[in-house]
Amino acid sequence: MKNSKKEKSFVSKLTIHQKSAIRGYMFLLPWIIGFIVFTAFPFFYSIYLSMSRVTITPTGIVTQWNGFNNYWDIFTKDVDFLPALTDSIVFVGLSTPLIIVASLLIALMLNKQFKGRTVFRAIYFLPVIIMSGPVLSELLANKAVNIIQPTKFAIYEFFRSLPLNLGAPILYLFDKIIIILWFSGVQILIFLAGIQKIDKALYEAAQIDGASSWVIFWKITLPQIRPLILVNAIYTIVDLATFPTNAINVEISSKMFQTGRVYSYSAAMSWIYSLIILAILGVAFLILRERKN
Repeated sequence: MKNSKKEKSFVSKLTIHQKSAIRGYMFLLPWIIGFIVFTAFPFFYSIYLSMSRVTITPTGIVTQWNGFNNYWDIFTKDVDFLPALTDSIVFVGLSTPLIIVASLLIALMLNKQFKGRTVFRAIYFLPVIIMSGPVLSELLANKAVNIIQPTKFAIYEFFRSLPLNLGAPILYLFDKIIIILWFSGVQILIFLAGIQKIDKALYEAAQIDGASSWVIFWKITLPQIRPLILVNAIYTIVDLATFPTNAINVEISSKMFQTGRVYSYSAAMSWIYSLIILAILGVAFLILRERKN
């Protein structure tokens, strides 16, 4: 009885703000527990595994502290890691700006008034709905991305005849056109929402002053959606970097159960890759962040 009276007196002393805060934390408690168990613990445990020698015995997993030996072996003995890492970085680095530009252009077109606009919006967003790892893996395995074969066109031969530093980006666009469009669904939606938020009075005033469509795009549309470019760039980098068929992700998965260093070696590879992706995200943020005059 005394304890219940003390609890009631304690609750009665709380302000409305404090009671609301307690209710909020109670609603957040399941998420906090899930974050600690399923995200925070694996996060720090993977760091520990990357610096350990892991073996699986009949009694369970046995870990032995190994320091930075796994990291050293990756850079000095593994002949597959650096090529896979380079291929993945090139894939992310070249595909991201192409996806951003393609999604922006498509969003501008879908923002126009024409018949069947809703159908085209659904078509461009459809890959996002079915874009799971196994589905796209099957499409890639069955050469679905080669529906369009740019090598048959004369323009492809023209760009291939140019110096490598000029023709390589265009050839990459031709070779990866299906993948670029496949990964552009969410970005198109974000750009489209941002464009529709722009006040139409700005466009009307610019047209009255005689501004061309090109000037309107550079002076009104692009500055207004600049924050969304950063959001889409970060989303695209993370999306491409974590794609299951990415070369480095395939390499990490294939060595996850390597004899003598189960989990530990792949954990070290994952952390190296994660740090590089974080560096790429940092560069993207520095380039695309909003600058105050």
